[in-house]
Amino acid sequence: MQSIQKDDALVIAGRRFGSRLMIGTGKFPSAQALRDAIEQSGAEIVTVALRRVDLSAPEAQGIMSAIDPKRQLILPNTSGARDADEAVRLARLARAAGMEPWIKLELTPEPRYLLPDPVETLRAAEILVKDGFVVLPYIQADPMLAKRLEEIGTATVMPLGAPIGSNRGLRTRDMIRIIIEQSNVPVVVDAGLGAPSHAAESMELGADAVLVNTALADARDAGTMAKAFAMAVEAGRMAWRAGLGPERGEAEASSPLTGFLVEK
Repeated sequence: MQSIQKDDALVIAGRRFGSRLMIGTGKFPSAQALRDAIEQSGAEIVTVALRRVDLSAPEAQGIMSAIDPKRQLILPNTSGARDADEAVRLARLARAAGMEPWIKLELTPEPRYLLPDPVETLRAAEILVKDGFVVLPYIQADPMLAKRLEEIGTATVMPLGAPIGSNRGLRTRDMIRIIIEQSNVPVVVDAGLGAPSHAAESMELGADAVLVNTALADARDAGTMAKAFAMAVEAGRMAWRAGLGPERGEAEASSPLTGFLVEK
């Protein structure tokens, strides 16, 4: 086990992370529940919606009090932004408040399904990359868009597994498989993963990481669920590295039917 996992750090924009599980911070019933989830998950990247947190007052009780900046990278996100200009403004405000120039780019103008806007996401990413940000864009599972974002210099691509908060799992499996096959930057499956098995499935496909939020916040015990996700991510990654066997359309015996009882 150790030999398979040796030197298998997640690398984003030249920065190494030991955990391949990222955590969102919305919807938790208390700061303690969030703190437990972060601790049990082992996450080293924690996203924070800029619209929900006063980044100029990190000492305030709430989301920021649950995060240890010495142990976790605080990744501001532009959740709620309706167009590129608004997303860019939020990213620059975060940097001005002293945050590292890393940004999770989210543009979801449609309120019912919260699907990301591909046109405005690409436009905002171009601006932010030129402005010196490390950009991690949340996108629909669109291989062409993922490639365009990679070409303009984003640090990752983050295709959705299912709509945000739906807990429906990897409904975009086939498109994510193509994105992983074609990508030269880390692929992070983001949104819709509702069970540890969904995270394991994503990693078995070859995803570099997953991001979860609602699945943890909805759980009766957020910390224990976070630990379960961490274990699933590790198991899925290990299985992918070990090499999964091919799917077959017909049965194939695991033991031969002839030749093994021949007398010598």
